[in-house]
Amino acid sequence: MIHEFQLRILPEQAANEQSIANFISKEKGISRQSITHVRVLKRSIDARQRTIFVNLTVRVYQNELPEDDQFQHTVYPDVSKGKEVIVVGAGPGGLFAALRLIELGFRPIVVERGKNVHERKQDLALITRTQQVDPESNYCFGEGGAGAYSDGKLYTRSKKRGSVEKILNVFCQHGASTSILCDAHPHIGTDKLPKVIEAMRNTIIRCGGEVHFQTKMTKLLFSEGSKLTGNASTGYTSPKVTGIETVSQQPLPNTVRVFNGPVILATGHSARDVYRYLSESQVDIEAKGIAVGVRLEHPSKLIDQIQYHLSPTKNPEGRGPYLPTAEYSFVQQVDGRGVYSFCMCPGGFVIPAATDKEQIVVNGMSPANRGTQWSNSGMVVEVRPEDIPDTEKNPQLKMMAFQAELERTTWQQGNRQQTAPAQRMADFVNNRLSFDLPKSSYAPGLISSPLHFWLPPFISKRLQEGFKSFGKRSHGFLTNEAALIAVETRTSSPVRILRTNDTLQHIRVGGLFPCGEGAGYAGGIVSAGVDGERCAEMCAEYLKSC
Repeated sequence: MIHEFQLRILPEQAANEQSIANFISKEKGISRQSITHVRVLKRSIDARQRTIFVNLTVRVYQNELPEDDQFQHTVYPDVSKGKEVIVVGAGPGGLFAALRLIELGFRPIVVERGKNVHERKQDLALITRTQQVDPESNYCFGEGGAGAYSDGKLYTRSKKRGSVEKILNVFCQHGASTSILCDAHPHIGTDKLPKVIEAMRNTIIRCGGEVHFQTKMTKLLFSEGSKLTGNASTGYTSPKVTGIETVSQQPLPNTVRVFNGPVILATGHSARDVYRYLSESQVDIEAKGIAVGVRLEHPSKLIDQIQYHLSPTKNPEGRGPYLPTAEYSFVQQVDGRGVYSFCMCPGGFVIPAATDKEQIVVNGMSPANRGTQWSNSGMVVEVRPEDIPDTEKNPQLKMMAFQAELERTTWQQGNRQQTAPAQRMADFVNNRLSFDLPKSSYAPGLISSPLHFWLPPFISKRLQEGFKSFGKRSHGFLTNEAALIAVETRTSSPVRILRTNDTLQHIRVGGLFPCGEGAGYAGGIVSAGVDGERCAEMCAEYLKSC
């Protein structure tokens, strides 16, 4: 017999299958000996009151064994003889597009400007050691995209274009813990995700697809050998995209190669050279709103105390063994713009996420156990295109130009290295210079800097007001134990590549399928994966109509 129950229990009662089974036996009157297995279907923590509860949906197996599979398997056939589709970018959008193409019987050819997920690690380590950034292999470029080494959080509110559950199940099929299927805020972890990404790549290759690393798209190929001219309207434009030209560093440096087929463009939110190229090629793009600010880093014990209502004297052991490292989420309207926390990383690190020289960009990540002594979050201010003056040339790239200028200013403030300018939180709010800084997870190092003075006033003033509001809501949050680390700019793409909507009749350029975060249609690993699947389906429909 199988039962399903909704439970609201204490953390120690929810610690493992045995303790849950013991609780169910006592509360539901079921013989403990007859409970053969307990499977958690949904799990969330309710820390709104001083007594903390865990909300569970569980499936209880009584006198029978559970089914073997905890997730739904997707069948990937051999597509070695299928029609070819070019996928530019091996981030989540590109990888899920490639896997969905295989499901549909098409042969994906994936080209990625960076290195594979393991070789990238060496270049990431060099950023700290040498203070230099490889423009083709960094925290944003390479197999797995920006998400591979920046946390692996899988929470999304996006459910418009496809199945979030499908994306999570595919991750499980490739080695992710099945806990991501039940946790309210699923998370793989920076230390676990690379192996999952590698397994996804191996599926693509095993089924007959190709994956080419250190292979950079330099040109879209159009029918009739010309660039797109004029603005697209409904229906397919002529000429159409028929393939790409690339420069590869393998097997020989600077090898030029052409790949033919329709193109799914999944280059990520930091491929500025691609945006410039699309603008020059007169592919329809537009400036898109972004959010910029800082990384805010607290001691994780302090966030635990605030979120779990712990007293340092009454709870000297902290949150104890049954609660995870605490998370938080804040949002506030200040002068007509949102100020909010973004990509919160409990028990994590702050990392250098620049993609070129003369930039400082910071981001956050967490290992699977979320076990470091720090917790960090992006604290950002909404910036809309109307907030930034138009430039005479390429107004559609003005948000990207704003990002780049702020990153360069931050680099100058950081002694022209990857040393990040930083300021204690309360000092920032009170317009005071910090004479020293707290210990930080940011490996390249921090330098004290008056962020309140040199950040754009429409950013700094709103951050200050937002922090005051957050401090009132959560006593102890606004503190000099926390540090602001500049600058967080890569929250999303500054450009949207127009595709009008998700119907075949409204593709802006025939044969070109802008995809994921880089196209301005996703924000995070899961939503990019969902969009990748949708673009693959659109591409399949397009090929059938040709």
